[in-house]
Amino acid sequence: MTTWEEFASAEPDFARRVRELFAVRKHATMATVRADGSPRISGTEVDFADGGLHIGSMPDALKAKDLQRDPRYALHCPTVDAPEENQADWAGDAKIAGHAVELDNEGSHKFRMDVTEVVLTKLTEAGDRLQIESWHPDRGRTIQTRA
Repeated sequence: MTTWEEFASAEPDFARRVRELFAVRKHATMATVRADGSPRISGTEVDFADGGLHIGSMPDALKAKDLQRDPRYALHCPTVDAPEENQADWAGDAKIAGHAVELDNEGSHKFRMDVTEVVLTKLTEAGDRLQIESWHPDRGRTIQTRA
């Protein structure tokens, strides 16, 4: 498993751009796996502190119980629409997936979010195609362009 700090050390510019997208608003969206295997979507605050990626949760919150049982997660940055006057100026959106590791935290839950995938999707400079930049620990960073 790769920590955010390890990823950011290997891909500092990519990590910075992803962090900027998560910082545009306070609440991100997180997907976890329920006990019956179905997905759960929850709002969450993402904290890039001390080189790591963390989320917190209130005591006995369902998303925390999900992560304790099955640590897989996916995070999506806050959504910001593309400017009407120039779609190519859209900063894009970012997604992070991986496994949560619960840390000792009295009275509430705190998780370190290790990463298995980081994705940044935006438009090309011309604004005519979609550009998908992704990172995986086994193949590094790749960029795909779609019409």
